[in-house]
Amino acid sequence: MPLNIIIGSQWGDEGKGRITDLLAAEADVVARFSGGDNAGHTVTIGEEVFKLHLIPSGIIHEGVSCLIGNGVVLNPAVLLREMDMLAERGVNVSPQRLKISHKAHLITPAHIALDEARELDRGGGAIGTTKRGIGPAYTDKTCRAGLRAGLFTDPEALSKNIHAHIETHNRTLTKIYGVDPLNPREVAAEYADYARRLVPYLADCDLLVDDALQEGRTVLAEGAQGTLLDIDHGTYPFVTSSSPTAGGALTGLGVGPKHVARILGVAKVFTTRVGSGPFPTELQGEQATRLRGSGENPWDEYGTTTGRPRRVGWLDLVILHHARRINSLMELVMTKLDILSGLEDIPVCTAYELDGKQIQYIPADLQTLARCRPVYEILPGWEQDIMNVRQLSRLPLNARRYVDFIADQTGVPVSYVSVGPGRDQSIVIQ
Repeated sequence: MPLNIIIGSQWGDEGKGRITDLLAAEADVVARFSGGDNAGHTVTIGEEVFKLHLIPSGIIHEGVSCLIGNGVVLNPAVLLREMDMLAERGVNVSPQRLKISHKAHLITPAHIALDEARELDRGGGAIGTTKRGIGPAYTDKTCRAGLRAGLFTDPEALSKNIHAHIETHNRTLTKIYGVDPLNPREVAAEYADYARRLVPYLADCDLLVDDALQEGRTVLAEGAQGTLLDIDHGTYPFVTSSSPTAGGALTGLGVGPKHVARILGVAKVFTTRVGSGPFPTELQGEQATRLRGSGENPWDEYGTTTGRPRRVGWLDLVILHHARRINSLMELVMTKLDILSGLEDIPVCTAYELDGKQIQYIPADLQTLARCRPVYEILPGWEQDIMNVRQLSRLPLNARRYVDFIADQTGVPVSYVSVGPGRDQSIVIQ
């Protein structure tokens, strides 16, 4: 009865979707537990690229059931577009395969309008949100004013609640931000249409997860974003509004810790982030372009959701130590090792220098973190193209040493290494 949890170990965008796809082949159920359509997961199968935002990556595997848990905030318009895209490409997204928790909270046009207005109002202090309404939806949830997907089963209650919800937020939009009000009737009619399509997908997902675990089936919890974006343990306030950590997986699916068998932390072999906030190992100029790519390929460092170029930097082991502690990581999955091929030297941050002293933790205060300077150890690079390598023993010696160095420094074994964007471009380390 194992529950396996996949966690982002940096600032998100680590390649969790393709690792979920890899492990889904051995799972019975794949479940999303947090976030919303601000998260983007890319799965590449041959020449086909699937970019998913809400539906678990396991949907690409026939015979795997997929759940959207209570910890997710759901934009029904985005979900339906994603379902239609998958159906058009021959993927079965019937109610028999995909379930949505009654307890998942809905994102509305009011949430999106508030998100946009607040970011604009922050000016130079903008957080860098995706403006998808995620934060305002979680705010409503926390202050007990949210709308849950279960409302779709009661058209009258749905209409009444949508009207009240839009009218409440219109007062904020017009009086505080000077934004035009939304039409509650139009929004209510729009959500009535969504309800007709999505009602068959609603379920008590915590019961389904428990049933699966009690029957000895394998449940794979798919994380969104990363540990450094956690509302409590990330670089606050430049974070998301949920808990993309191992603890968030349990509350986001309604399951206890006794079922957990594996906690896998996914990390790139360098570091990226989108949006504002401190970034000790950030690079600029040619070095940044070298790691980021040109944007011509779907696996270059441009946001799946926003299309924005990601900020890039060298691997930061202080961050991985933080992720290990917060999540009790049992295994590491290192992605994009192929990107480092051709570099003569590869700096790796092993500590920070703060006011003349070395530390190996992330200061809670962002002003203090901003004063930290990375302490690098320089590892030798390799010239060979490794995208066709499938065995650890076939990697160039320095590439193997790089992977071993990460495991030794963090104290967490590396179980998988990706050497390309494709489903088959991975090395399994026994």
